[in-house]
This record gives sequence, structure tokens and C-alpha cells, in this order.
Amino acid sequence: MNDDVRDIVLGVLATGVSASLGWIARTWLWRRKLRRKQAFFGLPGNSECLLVVNREAGGDGAVHRHDVFALLELSALVKDYSAHAQIMSHDVAQQGFGERTEFCVGGPVSNRRMAAHLHSLLPGVRINTDPEPGPDRGAFQIGTERHRAEKGVAEHVLLARLTVGQGSRPVFLFCGQQAITNQAASRYLARNHEKLARKYGNNTFCLLLKVVNSHAYGPDVVELVADVTRAAQSPVPAPRTSHRATG
Repeated sequence: MNDDVRDIVLGVLATGVSASLGWIARTWLWRRKLRRKQAFFGLPGNSECLLVVNREAGGDGAVHRHDVFALLELSALVKDYSAHAQIMSHDVAQQGFGERTEFCVGGPVSNRRMAAHLHSLLPGVRINTDPEPGPDRGAFQIGTERHRAEKGVAEHVLLARLTVGQGSRPVFLFCGQQAITNQAASRYLARNHEKLARKYGNNTFCLLLKVVNSHAYGPDVVELVADVTRAAQSPVPAPRTSHRATG
């Protein structure tokens, strides 16, 4: 073998080794990134999760079309991680939480399970469920802050990732003032889950989002108002009552 042939063979071998090492490195990084995402969602391969749906206000078991779109957004996420989703109505999902990941969509009026989650996991959140028209209808009270809805102009939604113990699967809440805000929150999660995973890891968080001008932009323009985790998890103190001494 002359020097030219030897140099060619060595060059081919070096190229092959470099390509193999590059492929191994990319595969390792891809798998590590995938495991991080799976941990954030609580969706290891071939696992099961629960999609809890509400009913349209005033409807007969119907689901609002924007909530259907939210379910489609979430179903696509679940499929990306080779997990399996079971869709269940809010009024038949009579089971605990933590055994499998849950995505719960809708406000406390249309979703009984959402109401239970807010009461148990986010006691600092109060939502005005008065059916009568008024400026505070549907308003969020989080700690001392009140957030009203301006239909089609500025509406709010809570996006939360909640856990109840070490090793338990998370519950994701999409609780909005209008159905379109639930879809907006699911889309926000789909677009920003990597950034959220980097910031919060596998810990609990509760974010208040604002959907801007949904009449014109639909669910696409979403602003982060605040991280309200601490206020949402802090129980609201009971009102003080005074007792006047008599005698």
C-alpha cells in the first residue's frame, strides 16, 4: 500500500469515526431532551394520561368548540411523547390525582372537577360564578388582586402545573374566563413548554395569562401577566367577625 492509498483509507476511517461520534452525541442529547420533556409532562413512553373536558354553558352535554380545539392541542402533545390519552367528562372523572397525568380544561361552572382542583390545590383563587351580568362576572380574585374580563378585549386564564407529592404525576389546569382562553392557554403551553421546563423543572407553578383582543386575533396573542403561584396556593383568610360585649 503506497502512501496515497494509506492517506485515503485513514481519511475515510477518520470521517466515519467522526460521523459516528457526532451521531452518538446528537442521539444522546436528543434523548436527554426528550426525557426532560417527558418528566415535565409526567408522560414516559407508553404511559396513560387523562383529558378532562367540561360542558358548554347552557348546553346538553356539548363541549364548546374552543375547548375541543384545546383538546386537540393537548392530544398532539401527548402523541409526541408516545403516551395514550383517555378523554373523560368532568362529571364522571371520579378518581384521585397523582397516579397519571391529567389535563383539566374549563372553568369551575362548567367543570366540576376543575372546581374541586381549585378548592384543594389553589385555595387562594376565587372566581366569581354569579350568572347575573355585571362587571365582576367571571372575575378572578387571586390573593388581594382582582382581574376582570372584558369580553373579546382582555380576558384571563390560569395555566397551572400542580403536583401533590414526590413522584406523583402532575395535574395541568386550563381555567379561563371564556372558552377561547382555555384554547389560548393550551397553545401557550404547547409553544412554551421547553422554556417553562427550564424555569420550573418538575415543580408546581401557576401562571396568570391575558388573551388580548380575541375578537380580532383569536387565541394567538397571549401575554404573561404574573406568576401567581404563591398567592394561588395561600388560603384566603376567613373574614373577621367582631363580638361586641353586652351587659
